[in-house]
Amino acid sequence: MRGSEDVHMKTERRISSGGVVFRVRDREIEVALISVKGGKAWGLPKGLVEKGENLARAAHREVREETGLDGRIIGKIGRIEYFFAFKDGDETKRAFKIVYFFLMEYTGGDVADHDQEVEDCGWFPIDEAVRLMKYEDEKGILKKAKRLIKKELKARAAQGA
Repeated sequence: MRGSEDVHMKTERRISSGGVVFRVRDREIEVALISVKGGKAWGLPKGLVEKGENLARAAHREVREETGLDGRIIGKIGRIEYFFAFKDGDETKRAFKIVYFFLMEYTGGDVADHDQEVEDCGWFPIDEAVRLMKYEDEKGILKKAKRLIKKELKARAAQGA
């Protein structure tokens, strides 16, 4: 659990969506991470699903906004769930958040074009990215993404052979 677990606090449910954007450079898998919280936390791009938006569309939009990158969705990786506390005026509230992550292959854009919510965005070799990430649940998503990417690349190689 990431945040407060006070059972007397009213809990909101929030649904978010995000993505693992990857590319292959010099035969190495790289992924895009974002830096938040004063540069102290590297993680995956994600954000709230807007009204009328499906999970995949939200993931695509959030990745584009937070990283400056565009990608083609290959499939769903999985989801994480956690509680966190936040201030609403003078009141502290609690939220239960579910985040769905999609695997996306990089098709264009530049990490320099990330939005103001994000302090930094960069490409990292996937194993280094796992080590850099702050939250264990997101590390798990990235490890699963690595397996899916390798499977995808192996299937492509077999088709081309």
